[in-house]
Amino acid sequence: MELGAISVSIEDAQAGEPDENPVFGEPGSPEFALWQDNRVVALFNSDVVVADVINTLSTCLNRPISDYLVGNVGDQDWVRATQAEFEPIPVADCLWIVPSWHQAPTQDRIALQVDPGLAFGTGSHPTTHLCLEWLCSNKPLGQTVFDYGCGSGILAIAAAKLGATQVEGVDIDPQAVETARDNAIKNNVGVTFYLPHADPARQYDVVLANILTNPLIALAPLLAARCKIGGTLVLSGILQSQATLIIESYQAWFDFHHPIQSQDWIRLVGRRRP
Repeated sequence: MELGAISVSIEDAQAGEPDENPVFGEPGSPEFALWQDNRVVALFNSDVVVADVINTLSTCLNRPISDYLVGNVGDQDWVRATQAEFEPIPVADCLWIVPSWHQAPTQDRIALQVDPGLAFGTGSHPTTHLCLEWLCSNKPLGQTVFDYGCGSGILAIAAAKLGATQVEGVDIDPQAVETARDNAIKNNVGVTFYLPHADPARQYDVVLANILTNPLIALAPLLAARCKIGGTLVLSGILQSQATLIIESYQAWFDFHHPIQSQDWIRLVGRRRP
């Protein structure tokens, strides 16, 4: 940033490879400062001399930097380009997920307004869609619902619109919690969102967690403790090849139904045993 970068991201250089090292910061997961192998991506104005930046970085690191790529990012109306990618999304026969710049195509379904932003969850990803489909087929009328890893709040808000009486969501990312609260206001529902340290540690009829396999494994005791005896656990963010691993991690508490698949992703639904 001191060398003039407009933005910088640091990513796992082994992402998607066998040596990928997930860093989540979830309760119960190991602590990592960062990955062992990092990829740095920086955006500069077009008048910046990249060779000068690389030379300065080499001097700072006291080592040559030879493995790098340079590409041009063309100018365009990013707002319009982004909006063009998001149309209203139907879910089963009961929901429309609608960006604020659109109207629901029909009035025969509940409309849920969510814009793409800093938090995950617009309804377009198969993992989110799998959870929304479950909520539509198993409307939580009069039930309590807990959404762990709430992101944009889309699942918690959908649960509230579908009849849940008390809905709460938690996320480790303060921006996600803020976004979820804003989305709840836009959708005129009373849902409480908070960071993990504020978790009241209640039990719920339905526990939702649409995250990823490694944090789901680390969170197994926590999520089991949040689910009432006889309650339902809905898990997503799981690749088909990871289903057995997840089931084994939760089998001390839950009996699972057959996995439901969408593209490479699956949804697992379990019933909490005494």
